[in-house]
Amino acid sequence: MIPEHPVSWLASALQTADACLLVVDLGDPACVERIEALHTVLRERRVTLTDRWEPEGEPAREGAEVDEDPFALRLSAVLLANRADVLTDVDTELRAFLELTGIRYPAFAVSATTGRGLGEIGPLLFCQLGIVRVYTKVPGRPPDRDRPFSLRRGQTVEDVARLVHKDLARSLKYARVWGKAGFDGQHVGRDHPLADGEVVELHT
Repeated sequence: MIPEHPVSWLASALQTADACLLVVDLGDPACVERIEALHTVLRERRVTLTDRWEPEGEPAREGAEVDEDPFALRLSAVLLANRADVLTDVDTELRAFLELTGIRYPAFAVSATTGRGLGEIGPLLFCQLGIVRVYTKVPGRPPDRDRPFSLRRGQTVEDVARLVHKDLARSLKYARVWGKAGFDGQHVGRDHPLADGEVVELHT
């Protein structure tokens, strides 16, 4: 992205995003100018990339910026400094880049060619976005470990039932849960929050 050739649909596409992966070519001598230009283009479209990852509805941590524009989008971001394989001292280059740009969000040196650092991205996003994987099972059968349902931290048994089928959510009486809290097969209500890796058996 450069100011001379803006992407007209970008701001609209970002409205539904949960976070942003910002990829920069660390081997490009103009990478600092390109990032500054990108931030300018985004600001003109009322989009700000931020290091804030607090769940929606939670107060900002002390010292965090507060945006007074109700129509502005503040999008949590991770910087991926690509082409780590062609740089002699990538860690030094990345530190210098962060100092020059003032970027505070998480940053990783990666290489699309060798795969360096790419394995860290998924776990980081799962943790920062509060993604919870929940498995379901039919009574008397083992859980289906191949197709988890993805929720956000704090979501409940009722949310799982709704993902399975909206009618199931309406007729749900209780659930049994196997996992980290309580005991295996514990009877819980529809408002019971679920943790990552738990198994849910829904009863109507």
